[in-house]
Amino acid sequence: MARRRGRPMTPLVATVVRLKLSLLRNGLQRSAGRRAAYIASAAFVLLFSAVQLIALIALRGHAHAASLVVPLVAVLGLGWAVMPLFFPSGDETLDPTRLVMLPLRPRPLVRALLAASLVGIGPLFTAVLLAGSVIAVAHGAAAIAVGVAGAVLALLVCVALARAVAAANIRLLSSRKGRDLAVLSGLVVAIGAQAVNFGAQQLGSGGLGRLDAVADVLRWLPPASAIGAADSASDGSYGVAAAQLLVGAGALALLLGVWTRSLTRLMVSPDGSTLRAAEPAERERRGASGLARLLPGGRTGTVMERSLRYVWRDPKTKAAWATSLAIGLIVPVFNALQGTGSVYFACFAAGMLGIQMYNQFGQDTSAFWMVAMTISSPRDAYVELRARALALLVITLPYATLVTVLTTALLGAWEQLPEVLGLSLALLGAMLTTGVWTSARFPYSIPQEGYKNVAPGQTGLAWISVFGGMVSAALLCAPVIAVTIWLNVSADGDAWTWLLLPGGAAYGAALTLLGLRLAAPRTADRLPEILAAVSKA
Repeated sequence: MARRRGRPMTPLVATVVRLKLSLLRNGLQRSAGRRAAYIASAAFVLLFSAVQLIALIALRGHAHAASLVVPLVAVLGLGWAVMPLFFPSGDETLDPTRLVMLPLRPRPLVRALLAASLVGIGPLFTAVLLAGSVIAVAHGAAAIAVGVAGAVLALLVCVALARAVAAANIRLLSSRKGRDLAVLSGLVVAIGAQAVNFGAQQLGSGGLGRLDAVADVLRWLPPASAIGAADSASDGSYGVAAAQLLVGAGALALLLGVWTRSLTRLMVSPDGSTLRAAEPAERERRGASGLARLLPGGRTGTVMERSLRYVWRDPKTKAAWATSLAIGLIVPVFNALQGTGSVYFACFAAGMLGIQMYNQFGQDTSAFWMVAMTISSPRDAYVELRARALALLVITLPYATLVTVLTTALLGAWEQLPEVLGLSLALLGAMLTTGVWTSARFPYSIPQEGYKNVAPGQTGLAWISVFGGMVSAALLCAPVIAVTIWLNVSADGDAWTWLLLPGGAAYGAALTLLGLRLAAPRTADRLPEILAAVSKA
């Protein structure tokens, strides 16, 4: 061990572990709210871990226990892989660039950071889950020994996987795109919850035997292979168990190697995160002109381009759109796959996307003053609002049509496609109508930092704008809904339901034009009030 002034240097592993504990302790001392949130989350994780442990122990002796445990560990490993991408600020030690100025070599640093990664709620939950998995599948002394070794190996693979992914993508995670990923984490959780719910329903109807084929493949993929080794040892297949442990050990060695190379590159390479800013602006101009060529000329095309760029670049706008697109597809499609859905659930897509028309000026924040300077008459306001509505329709119309066609295809109800699509278009027109009006009447500010979508003190405005507009849109759609019901209950109404497609489209277009005509004068008259409302964040 190296010495300095006659005293041994503190081992790096112990130092980094103490650093991790100090960061955790200092973070909890910042505020009582953060401390309460951490304690509450820790208590929830511990309770959930205990429930999972009891459930896994109850599986012991079940004929298909391994068919559930092996995929469960595989999903756990997947969670560790994507965690750094969506929660880059959850662990301060995930960013190795904070240590680049210290005289540290990559290999000792890898060992120290690996040890520090084992401290926290996540590793504890993983360890409990792996312990329960071993108890569920291991039978006999040899299998238990293999299972203990496999559980330790699986835990190290999970932690190393998270670290390797974080080190390889640290430039991304510290950039604007990384913050966008963090904003989208709630969407990933929502989609994952729907997938888990669908899988649970399938297992409930068909039993654990449905997972046999999946488990046979996953038992050779780390980290699930380490737990699959315990099941193989329980069956007396010691050679297979050894091979599965070797697969896990090889994966761990590979991940450590990738992690080490990433650390080396980070510590000896210059930070290129600002190189793009030094590039000529010609590339940006070329990209803008390429998009502009597809849009109308004049103010309409300019406003449409700006709105579409908000969808692509602004984190809050991007998250709202991604959430609406995903939920608008998940609700009708998953219900159709489960056999409990209705073709009319396809209208959910139009409703979710129509919400994006609400609070159009809030996404501009204080920069709305530049828009206000270009509006001198109700005609200018009309063109501004119309262009924003057209930008929304560029995405919404094909997407709502796609969801409607997909839902009817899954349910085999092709004869209902015209009426459902017509109803969706009418609903979309009603949402646009109420959206442009509430944007002028109830604007509110959207904070650029943090997770909140409403500035303090404006929650009431947001509720009135969104929920009041949705209720109003439903009332505006009442005539089309009434006609749809009447045609479906009439004796010979089925022969005329196809008229709902052109009728619903025409009704939605008429509502949109009426909403634009009504909202334009109000927008032109309330420009100072709108600017004050959207500039509070």
